[in-house]
Amino acid sequence: MINKKLRLVIHGGAGNMTKLMSTPRSIQTHHKVLQKALTTGYAILKKQGSSIDAVCAAVKILENSALFNAGYGSVLNHQGKVELDAAIMDGATLKAGSIAGVSRIRNPVLAARLILDFSKHVMFIGKHAENFAHRHGMKFIDPESLITQQQLKKWKEVKARKHQEAEKHGTVGAVALDCNGNLAAATSTGGIINKLPGRVGDSPIIGAGTYADNKTCAVSATGQGEFFMRTVFSYDLAAQLHYKKISLKQAGKIALSRLADLGGRGGFIAIDKQGNIEMNFNTQMMYCGYAKENEIIIKI
Repeated sequence: MINKKLRLVIHGGAGNMTKLMSTPRSIQTHHKVLQKALTTGYAILKKQGSSIDAVCAAVKILENSALFNAGYGSVLNHQGKVELDAAIMDGATLKAGSIAGVSRIRNPVLAARLILDFSKHVMFIGKHAENFAHRHGMKFIDPESLITQQQLKKWKEVKARKHQEAEKHGTVGAVALDCNGNLAAATSTGGIINKLPGRVGDSPIIGAGTYADNKTCAVSATGQGEFFMRTVFSYDLAAQLHYKKISLKQAGKIALSRLADLGGRGGFIAIDKQGNIEMNFNTQMMYCGYAKENEIIIKI
């Protein structure tokens, strides 16, 4: 039986609203890229494509934009280098692919997809993740090509501060429901600016920043990764649907409240197996949007 409730939800990070981000020009620019990501991914669903293909396509668009902290335009670590993390999960099989700490891959979400498709393992890190992707057809890039002048300027400003604290930044992600009723989730990030080399956040951790299960829901999170890992946020949300039999909205509120109790900040997007959509956050803002029944809605 073909499922007619096609759904695609995306996010471009949650955090505090700056003056630059709140300008009409900035909002319009972000809106345009979010719309392109939704249009591209949803077109796949409308052609009876898979939820896995849809989330990959949507996240790839966001990774290629300098506006978001994933792929090109990611934040720099303490050494002034880019280290990328990503994950993808198939709700039909519970198979997943994940990479962390890569610098020579332009689209980490596609590398994570290769692991899902061609490896018995779930997660690879650093040069080993890069080499796996390269063996399966991905080209190496110059790590410097991922650095934008805007992020280099931000990094220098942070380094000049007395305490040089690591600032929290968002990530990008997508969740989808396809015509076969299969759910999928994908998340990609550059982490937090001025992070220590080797630091890994929640995005590539299955059950923390990324999770999908056809029996419950698909989730992609964004925010302060350490808190999402400590609460196993995405799985916690899904587990509530399975064990407590509550609504997606209720489960999301509880999971976000638990995160906040520890001092965590961020947000999430989710779709349950019935096609219900939830987007929630406890920061000042979150870039997000969804596509369903030929309707595209973007919220900033």
